Amino acid sequence: MEQTYQYAWILPFVPLPVPMLIGAGLLLFPRGTKNLRRMWSFQSILLLSIVMGFSIYLSIQQINKGSIYQYVWSWILNNDFSLEFGYLIDPLTSIMSILITTVGIMVLIYSDSYMAHDQGYLRFFAYMSFFSVAMLGLVTSSNLIQIYLFWELVGLCSYLLIGFWFTRPGAANACQKAFVTNRVGDFGLLLGILGFYWITGSFEFRELFEILNNLISSNQVNFLFLTLCAALLFVGAIAKSAQFPLHVWLPDAMEGPTPISALIHAATMVAAGIFLVARLLPLFIVIPYIMSFISLIGIMTVFLGATLALAQQDIKRCLAYSTMSQLGYMMLALGMGSYRSALFHLITHAYSKALLFLGSGSVIYSMETIVGYSPDKSQNMVLMGGFRKHVPITKGAFLLGTLSLCGIPPLACFWSKDEILHDSWLYSPIVALIAWAAAGLTAFYMFRIYLLTFEGHLSVRFQNYSGKKENSLDSISLWGKKSSKEINRNFPFLPIDE
Repeated sequence: MEQTYQYAWILPFVPLPVPMLIGAGLLLFPRGTKNLRRMWSFQSILLLSIVMGFSIYLSIQQINKGSIYQYVWSWILNNDFSLEFGYLIDPLTSIMSILITTVGIMVLIYSDSYMAHDQGYLRFFAYMSFFSVAMLGLVTSSNLIQIYLFWELVGLCSYLLIGFWFTRPGAANACQKAFVTNRVGDFGLLLGILGFYWITGSFEFRELFEILNNLISSNQVNFLFLTLCAALLFVGAIAKSAQFPLHVWLPDAMEGPTPISALIHAATMVAAGIFLVARLLPLFIVIPYIMSFISLIGIMTVFLGATLALAQQDIKRCLAYSTMSQLGYMMLALGMGSYRSALFHLITHAYSKALLFLGSGSVIYSMETIVGYSPDKSQNMVLMGGFRKHVPITKGAFLLGTLSLCGIPPLACFWSKDEILHDSWLYSPIVALIAWAAAGLTAFYMFRIYLLTFEGHLSVRFQNYSGKKENSLDSISLWGKKSSKEINRNFPFLPIDE
């Protein structure tokens, strides 16, 4: 087992050859690289599958042995100052690495077809693989400086992926907004890291926790300065996990391709803030008022995200505000000290929300290719309806994701959200009432999405494949008699009843 842990440092670097080789190929052999582009998607999926297998094996070892392994080596030595790099394998690392790789593999498989006709196909897979490298490096980091470096790489990948279609003004503005908003949080995170180094003289987690506990027990630290440094650390998590008031970037981030929304803004990148708070929870617990501040931000985000989702017409924006609300539940749980329930909900929500985003991508693709709407209209739920007969697999999968997120037993989110709600009653009745109200709003807006998208009939005129709008009364329904033959002739794969 010791030998297995010794090779765990390769986890973040296994997917790295894909973006490097794609970049070199496009620079030196652009035509040949583009002709073999499907090979690169296979390589991305294969390498991430290797990481997933290794992560599962490490997780099994953690369950059986319960040991924690850390290895560090010196990078910079100068008198009394030593900056070390290394990796830490513990249950939190194992959980996060499995989450990142499993969701990543599913999204990459989905993207192979979803992005097949996009000119930036190779660029997309290069960005996605590099994002996996950054996230895996983040969750295996053994100290605060290393976390900060990978934290910035994750932000860079987010900027590139949100602005993937940079020729669209909306995407260009969205990636800049996300970049600037996250820089506010990252500056706070950096100040917090430097503040704790000033207090303890260490960046390593274990040393930092031990020294801080000794200083607090002997009353040798300024509690006002200590609380300020802890709050600055938490500001980084607020921005990355889209908590109030730095949540403004998340809905605009939906300008990127839908697989990016599924991977980054539902399951992994936005979970980085939750991971940071979970990793530093032994530090936050011993500092007065910080845990209350975390729970306050969490419950405010829960209710704000749920109410904002009620008024959205864009299907992806509605899911984005739903993500914001569910991340608030996780932050609330961490603020209450419910470490286990927060991570449990992180896992169940990640898979449920990734399923919902990928299902919305299927619907959006149908709206663009079959109905003929432009991208600015294809995501409007008011213009949808009646898809249940024509995309039955998507409909079934989306319904399962909806039921799970609403907390319907025996699906996954019921168990995790119910545990958070139970703990909230023990923490504060007022907080519990708000959390329960937001859970009811979650069921309302999720079924609103499902009913507007899959039930009823298309309520607007049909725009056919040539881009011209039909003017007859029959064309008010998507499956009107006048246009059904044309649809069937040009899209034979679509089952249309005359």
